[in-house]
Amino acid sequence: MSTLICGSIAYDNIMVFHDRFKNHILPEQIHILNVAFLVPEMRREFGGCAGNIAYSLQLLGGEPEIMATVGDDAGPYLARLDSLGLSRKHVRQVADCFTAQAFITTDLDDNQITAFHPGAMTYAHYNQIADAKDATLGIVAPDGRDGMISHARNFAAAGVPFVFDPGQGLPMFSGDELMEFMKLADYACFNDYEAKMACDRTGRTLEQLAGEVRALIVTRGGEGSHIYADGQRYEIPCVAADALVDPTGCGDAYRSGLLYGIAKGWDWVKTGRLAAVMGSIKIAHRGGQNHRASRQEIAERFAKAFGQAPW
Repeated sequence: MSTLICGSIAYDNIMVFHDRFKNHILPEQIHILNVAFLVPEMRREFGGCAGNIAYSLQLLGGEPEIMATVGDDAGPYLARLDSLGLSRKHVRQVADCFTAQAFITTDLDDNQITAFHPGAMTYAHYNQIADAKDATLGIVAPDGRDGMISHARNFAAAGVPFVFDPGQGLPMFSGDELMEFMKLADYACFNDYEAKMACDRTGRTLEQLAGEVRALIVTRGGEGSHIYADGQRYEIPCVAADALVDPTGCGDAYRSGLLYGIAKGWDWVKTGRLAAVMGSIKIAHRGGQNHRASRQEIAERFAKAFGQAPW
């Protein structure tokens, strides 16, 4: 049975400015800001939360199904899904718009200026959870606002357990809306910044929010993660990576491990450890979908970090 991954499919256009933004921005003139940066380095990556999560979940041997919306320019991405053997039967192409995409310019101090165009992502609510009849687990990842709301309600109505993972989409929702998501969801996942924002907007503590779901997962970058479940907090350590190359998509790789462990009925310690392993594999590669590892290699990394293989 499949795991339905509702979220964005996007192109990430990444450019490198071989200087520092601060050398070209006059603080006293920011009210009439007009700057241009020459970017001799540029690459386009396949990204989006749904695409990234599905990619890593397939590496684990899971059964991901992507539910997303794309635009007229989606041809290369759709061809990539086909080449990877990832089903796109729930990927809807919307006419007369672009696929969601980010334009990211990074300077030599690793400062970033990003513009994001949602494009077809805005029409995520066109997709219906009921169309994915084989789904036994799901995730509502960052997507169009209306789509995230409808997918959460429809997962709950269908009795399909799901993870609420708002990511960078969290600021779109009020405190009351976030509480509705928490009551509908079976699990929730935030990074530490998002967790603080969720607490501020809802007026609840982290422990109170955790009481609304079977498990609340908070990722903390290099400090590992916390999983609030069963009335306690499980401490999941960070796993050493081969190299620290690019954090883009690390959270999505982590979530693939969560989904795999939940689908298999694992305990939270084992599930969190697998999630940490997947994040460590991803961070050693640029982009969200360029890391490769066989199930055997994943098991070996798990065993090296925690003393025994996960399967």
